[in-house]
Amino acid sequence: MAATRPGRLPGRHRRSPESQATYSEVIAIGEFRALWVGQCLSLLGDQLAQVALALLVFERTRSPLATAAVYALTYLPPIVGGPLLAGLADRYARRQVMIVCDIVRALLIGLMAIPSMPFPVLCALVFCVVLLSSPFTAARAALLPEILEGDRYVAGSALQNMTNQAVQMLGFAAGAGVIATIGAYRGLALDAVTFVASALILAVGLRRRPPPDPEDGVHTSIWATTKAGARLVFGDRRLRMLVLFAWLCGFYVLPEGIAVPYAATLSHDPREITLITGLLMAAMPTGTVLGAFAFSRFVTPTRRLRAMGWMAMLSCAPLIGCVMRPPLAVVLGLWILAGIGGAYQLAANAAFVQCVPANRRGQAFGLVQSGLLAAQGIGILIGGAAAQVLGPEPVVALAGAGGLSVAALLAMLWTESRAEIITRVRTQVT
Repeated sequence: MAATRPGRLPGRHRRSPESQATYSEVIAIGEFRALWVGQCLSLLGDQLAQVALALLVFERTRSPLATAAVYALTYLPPIVGGPLLAGLADRYARRQVMIVCDIVRALLIGLMAIPSMPFPVLCALVFCVVLLSSPFTAARAALLPEILEGDRYVAGSALQNMTNQAVQMLGFAAGAGVIATIGAYRGLALDAVTFVASALILAVGLRRRPPPDPEDGVHTSIWATTKAGARLVFGDRRLRMLVLFAWLCGFYVLPEGIAVPYAATLSHDPREITLITGLLMAAMPTGTVLGAFAFSRFVTPTRRLRAMGWMAMLSCAPLIGCVMRPPLAVVLGLWILAGIGGAYQLAANAAFVQCVPANRRGQAFGLVQSGLLAAQGIGILIGGAAAQVLGPEPVVALAGAGGLSVAALLAMLWTESRAEIITRVRTQVT
């Protein structure tokens, strides 16, 4: 029976828990390719939209706070509805949830592309689009372990992470030039097209699966499901630690939210500011691509877990160097190094999957993702307000110092839970 489960490659032998899956193994699985390509398409469109919105707001207001506030709007909706909507991924077929979310988001972004759309309405549409990302992300995260088993899940996650970061790198670096050529509203229209393409790819590439079996055979209310998911995630010491590691990104993502005003400190030419903004926004994704590749290909599963604390500290420490107001080349190097440290999220994600029951993964992943986006949004909003007073460089340095302090504390506490999860990895047979 195990040989027929989705994600299991026929004819493969059982292997050591420390053996590492290859990228060719996961790419050979058609359902993974559908998730992978669809996500890359929609993410590329999103990066164009984020650049367009950030530049549009800064051109109108010249305000770091206003720019950060609109950028934060792409992170904050999960605070309101994310934990509730994520439970849809455990109530309905996950393929269906993803397709419906893509179609609705395409329609909403199509409305955003209308040039006469009032700015407050535009912000409300952004809010709704991001809100729908919660059930979509929860469904995709819950479905991936069903498609990829064992260390193939880590390899697939790393491959997704690297390509997502590469797409962000391309979207941010080239997106500024594209937006400068076609305009902000056409960029939004292109984003809508990518969601339509993603829905079609998922519809064709994923096989139909029944909805997950409910707990105790009965579907509870959405509110009750949300409370049960919160008890599961925050009532387990191991899961609490992994969630806190995930939410640490609220510190090291802050520089992206104030990239435009940071670029304005390095140049006074509007065109140069646009290009520098793209480079700054691409720096951390570049580092994450490098870190994810090295972490997944050259580090064994148990060593990944042991290195999590050090990598988490690396994700924040380089940002402290921005307090010296270094030139652009040095800033890019510091941000790339921080992105390399962010690859620790691969180990945290894989450990989280091992500790959560399959029929509750949607709600659990949704809660974590919602908190993660909320932490990023709040961090960016606070950073924008602080940059208004202190300037972008010291604010980035303060974010690095605060994140390093929290990461060091988490690294010490993690040693209590790490041994238990490493034992799970060593006894796992894939």
